[in-house]
Amino acid sequence: MNGGLLHLNAFLMATGHHVAGWRHPLSRADGGLSLEHYLHLAQTAERGCFDAIFLSDTLAMLPGEHAALSRMSRTEHFEPLTLLAALAARTRHIGLIATATTSYNGAEQIAAAFASLERLSGGRCGWNLVTSSNAQEARNFGRDQHFLHADRYRMAERFHQRVQACWQAPERAPVQVCAGDSEAGREFAARHAEVVFTAQPDLQGACLFYQDIKARAARHGRSAQSLKVMPGILPIVGRTRAEAEAQHALLQSLVDPRVGLSLLADVGGGSDLSQLPLDGPLPDLPLTESGRSRQQLLLKLARTEGLSIRQLYLRMADARGHLVVVGSAQEIAEQMETWFRLGAADGFNVMPAWLPGGLEDFVDLVVPELRRRGLVRDHYVGRTLREHLGLAETYASRERIGNG
Repeated sequence: MNGGLLHLNAFLMATGHHVAGWRHPLSRADGGLSLEHYLHLAQTAERGCFDAIFLSDTLAMLPGEHAALSRMSRTEHFEPLTLLAALAARTRHIGLIATATTSYNGAEQIAAAFASLERLSGGRCGWNLVTSSNAQEARNFGRDQHFLHADRYRMAERFHQRVQACWQAPERAPVQVCAGDSEAGREFAARHAEVVFTAQPDLQGACLFYQDIKARAARHGRSAQSLKVMPGILPIVGRTRAEAEAQHALLQSLVDPRVGLSLLADVGGGSDLSQLPLDGPLPDLPLTESGRSRQQLLLKLARTEGLSIRQLYLRMADARGHLVVVGSAQEIAEQMETWFRLGAADGFNVMPAWLPGGLEDFVDLVVPELRRRGLVRDHYVGRTLREHLGLAETYASRERIGNG
């Protein structure tokens, strides 16, 4: 059973994580290209004493038809490292985590970029290492096909070693973040991750994942405290449950069917479902080289709950398979505490449904309730992301390795 403080990270996706979040009447629909918007979000998270903000990235257009993508407000956004460098100058404490793929980047380039952000931010930097689930990235880099799933993780191991070799002692290494639930992803995270982001829609599955990843880390000679497990959570909070449910119903009513099908195609590895009846069952999907853990989560959800295609895309519209909580601040805090106390999470990757209001509501309503329960800090004690997370200072090794 966990004790102490739980960790909070704000996962910022331009206009919010709900696919119709940009259509919410209080959303900033053009937020993806507004520095002012992101600065407000970073300062709001800092006001709530979050450990960090996190930005995802992809090196190609999202999968899907243009008619759907044009109704999602997610295709245009800043490159994460550049944006976080700007935010580092206007914030004091909040950690700054950016995604960078090992599949289509150079190790030396990534090492230099994150070392610079670590220095610019005064030790507040984190690298979310991914292996590119978006198969469309391949063509942007002169390949006809995406790398095979197993090959991507072998490449990631070598890439990680080269990045580590580039960082010169006694540089402080950025916090290492990983995401992914496949067998290869879990093993990689158990060896290298200090923070793991994971999609776990129910308590039982979250507890099993938590136990598994901690046990794997122990087999690699690591302590349980050296790896923080932070499931995603999409909170829709109201001053009453009825108010929160009304907000959720509004968002669901704004989902365009074309966007819903495109979302399923993305999560399902690129499968085209547009010719199937929306109120019919989800067929078996072919295994692809894209994000396999999320594809398996999609199939499990459809089969377990007997969902039609329409019902499934409405379920995925919220948070793509992450935990969704709708209710008052007290109800949301109660569920977060339950997960924390029962060993399902060391903290949460908070995913506001729309922005900026979804994050503001969480900071103004849920954070005070978490503080009342003694679960989160009311002021920063340290200055670095490692201090926020309770991680040991890790410095780059003096040992250099080859490029093999």
